[in-house]
Amino acid sequence: MEISAEMGTVLISLAVLAVLILPSIRRIGPTEVGLVIKRFGNKLDNDNIVAFNGEAGYQADLLMPGFRFKLWILYKVDKYPWVQVPAGQIGVAIAQIGHPLPMGAKSAVYKEEFGDFTNLEKFIKGGGQKGVQRPVLRPGSALPIHPIAFIVLTKHKIYGVPIEPDLQRASEREGLLTPQAFGLDSEQLDVVLIEPRPVGKDGETMDMVGIVTTFDGKPLSSGYIASRLGGFSDIEELEKKQSDDAAKIELLLGDKNHLHENYQDFQKFVDSGGEMGLQHDVLRYGAYNLNPFLVQVEMVPMLIVRQGEVAVIKAYVGLSAQDTSGLEFKFGSLVRPGHRGLWGESLRTGKYALNPRIYQAEIVPTCILNLNWAHVVSEAHNLDSKLEPIVAKSREGFVFKIDLQVQIHVPDTKASRVISMVRTMQNLVNEILQAAVGNHFRDKLQSMAAVSFIETRQQVQESAFEHIRTQLEQYEVETRGVYIQDVILPDELVIVLTQREIANQQIETYKKEKAAQDQRIEMEKAKGTAEKQADLASAEVNVAIKKNNADARKLEAEGEATYLEKTGNAKGAEVRAVGLAKAEAFRAQVAALGQEATAIVNVASSLADKGAKFMPEILVTGGGGATDGVAAALMRYLKPSETKVKGSEEKPMS
Repeated sequence: MEISAEMGTVLISLAVLAVLILPSIRRIGPTEVGLVIKRFGNKLDNDNIVAFNGEAGYQADLLMPGFRFKLWILYKVDKYPWVQVPAGQIGVAIAQIGHPLPMGAKSAVYKEEFGDFTNLEKFIKGGGQKGVQRPVLRPGSALPIHPIAFIVLTKHKIYGVPIEPDLQRASEREGLLTPQAFGLDSEQLDVVLIEPRPVGKDGETMDMVGIVTTFDGKPLSSGYIASRLGGFSDIEELEKKQSDDAAKIELLLGDKNHLHENYQDFQKFVDSGGEMGLQHDVLRYGAYNLNPFLVQVEMVPMLIVRQGEVAVIKAYVGLSAQDTSGLEFKFGSLVRPGHRGLWGESLRTGKYALNPRIYQAEIVPTCILNLNWAHVVSEAHNLDSKLEPIVAKSREGFVFKIDLQVQIHVPDTKASRVISMVRTMQNLVNEILQAAVGNHFRDKLQSMAAVSFIETRQQVQESAFEHIRTQLEQYEVETRGVYIQDVILPDELVIVLTQREIANQQIETYKKEKAAQDQRIEMEKAKGTAEKQADLASAEVNVAIKKNNADARKLEAEGEATYLEKTGNAKGAEVRAVGLAKAEAFRAQVAALGQEATAIVNVASSLADKGAKFMPEILVTGGGGATDGVAAALMRYLKPSETKVKGSEEKPMS
């Protein structure tokens, strides 16, 4: 079959078109970009590697996913994957084009129009700079970033084509670039997590904070070791208002991280006056997208002040030191919070997000501390971990080991003063208490006999308490107790004391045996008494009866005596009354008859009362009168009486 000239021309034209057009149609995958390289054109400037105006070389515009036409004679198209940042990771962009960085700068200035660096023209026209870009690419991002203009670092993959000779050689040698080629560890491209971390094997967790160090920004202000946005001007304002220390502490415990989104917006950090170096403000719990070229984070435990403790703060940043301790305090200075030096106000129970690089906290127990000079360490603290039993020698040369416990207390209001004097609680125990306690017991025991020390242990303990209390008062520490827990005796002394104790026990045994014999005698006596108990009871009853009879007779006699006494008194009264009456009558008779006649009448009356007839039946009167006759008659009665008195038996004459 013959082909006409016209047909041949058409076929040739179609062949030429096929050769030219078909290879020029490029298919760009859904997660790919096409990098266009122009084969012919004007030469690029020396410091440019990407053409924006049709120059030969890498073109600024990328081919997006789909079918794209680029005449293969003029353009070469290379395919590159989109930049994909996995979840939990970040991407860091390094610009290989743009303006050079200013002297001393570590990162490029960022502007909002740069976006995610997908629009290269806006980046260049906006004044984009070469080098590390300040914002990071967020986790989960998928971006069509120019592979020549930018290198993007992720944890497991490097996107882009390096133009630096060293990186090119490393890429050719290793076949695949890693973050280490850029001075980073792979873990630095993870999202920074601040969270509690497990400690120990029992599942206990420890609260953490992040200490931040920045590598770009203004140089640190003169005299400062850490950067704080705005310095400490806010503390000065509070002092002008005469605010209390608690308000200053609250301000210092806070932060200004909201001004730069916790260092995630590094451009805002720089714009806010952020300085490079150690930062005052720390990161609390959370997840942060931080540029590892610009921000380094160190995880440290959060300051925790438990119940029964205070934290004395030594500040290495702040306003100049102004001593508030007074002239009498000679052990350093105490300052108010916000100043450099030892704060006079301590932190009470709580959790504090303080930067331990610039605020050193000394934990001071304010509960009663038990310190053991023994091979036992307190479970509540380790302050006595280096204390051992006290070794001392007695006067005779016996070597003793003494286990001792001392209880001390630091008042919370004096904690700062105590730390100013001793620096740390460990120093208080190891240097001051150790010397005071050990020297006292060594001196005391050396002046005593071994046995005396053992026998007067209580007095030695009381003496030690007074000595230690006096020593610690100088450091404003209270002594609550000193207790000798155990005394480890030398073997030779143990033998002597054992023999002595055996002898003492034998003496006690003999005493017990004697007491047993005495008890047996008492038992036999009681037994005999019990056997005669019936007779004893009968005798006791008879004794009781006789005693009762005697008491009855005694009471009867006492009653009779009382009767006689009363009767006698009554009769005596009667006799006295009769006598008085008779005496009165006698006086009347004497007055009427005369004394002699009165006597005769009364005698006659007495005889008449007894029935005597003394009047004569034949009255013969003489010259003497009647009285003489009566008297003569009376004399007859009187004479026999006289005779009777003399013992005569002669009867009176009738």
